[in-house]
Amino acid sequence: MTTAKTDLKFALVGCGRIAKRHAELLGKAQVPGARLAAVCDIVPEKARLLGEQYGVPYYTDMSEMMVKTPVDAVSVLTESGNHAGHVVALAKFGKHIIVEKPMALTLDDADAMIKACSDAGVKLFVVKQNRFNVPVAKLRSALEAGRFGKLVLGTVRVRWCREQSYYDQDKWRGTWALDGGVLANQASHHVDLLEWMMGEVEGVYAMSATALVKIETEDTAVVTVRFRNGALGVIEATTAARPKDLEGSISILGETGSVEIAGFAVNQMKTWSFSRPEPGDGEVMARYSVNPPDVYGFGHRAYYAHVVDCVRNNTRQLVDGLEGRKSLELIAGIYESIETGREVSLRSRPKKTRLGGRIHGQA
Repeated sequence: MTTAKTDLKFALVGCGRIAKRHAELLGKAQVPGARLAAVCDIVPEKARLLGEQYGVPYYTDMSEMMVKTPVDAVSVLTESGNHAGHVVALAKFGKHIIVEKPMALTLDDADAMIKACSDAGVKLFVVKQNRFNVPVAKLRSALEAGRFGKLVLGTVRVRWCREQSYYDQDKWRGTWALDGGVLANQASHHVDLLEWMMGEVEGVYAMSATALVKIETEDTAVVTVRFRNGALGVIEATTAARPKDLEGSISILGETGSVEIAGFAVNQMKTWSFSRPEPGDGEVMARYSVNPPDVYGFGHRAYYAHVVDCVRNNTRQLVDGLEGRKSLELIAGIYESIETGREVSLRSRPKKTRLGGRIHGQA
């Protein structure tokens, strides 16, 4: 049994682009109480390079890794379309599981993951690190305190640059079966933030385009959202910003307040304005802005600290499988609207979307 004096041992499944961020945090002791214990990738060279860099065992078979190397938790960092299969298989080893965004590409897969972890008695964590950004946490506290009054409009914007060379790194990038487009991949964190702040969604209407790269899926999309509380929302997402990343932002407008968080990683407090000022409001702009080195921001470190706390102290998870499923349900509804050209209600299960590699609900 893990004690407070023992570092939790983490394994990584998948040694691609995002794994470098996870390995850096765990392998360089940047998260108190956590350390890297092993890595795995079906491409031997990827596994070897990451394993040797951090001095941990490396494998090409995750089952072999789980048997040979004692770990407390495993992070699934593989292609989005493969998350479900890997999580279900790993749950049988009885170790807690962290899975990168999006948790899956279909609701059926998400449900299978939730059930497998529940049956095995292990915690399932879905990585939504932007919820831990300092300005985002401040926005959430204001919302919970009722400072906005009636919510009116919520907007997220993702204006990032992903050129053809990015998609050409791996054959699965930009495919329906394993990745999805800008909505399912790059903007999934921002879709999650919008729903987390504004509440349950009633319906969506969306349009998309593949503007500047050769991929199966979209690189640009606009979405209008109707929330059940009567508020409206807008999602603007593109990887066709040129020549560099511009922003990843969120704004929340209510009858008694407005907040906008900008920067390229939802990291810079741009507007903090309320009809009824409170002590400390004057310091918010200076105290709640940070400049991360890349679009990943600083949230992964706080997220892993949260995982350590949940495992050690059995505290409540901020984003478990059920919570992670909410934004996937919204994304699936958005893709159905793109396919049908109609507004889609989220009160019914999506029936027509190519996300996950097939038209779901169709024979």
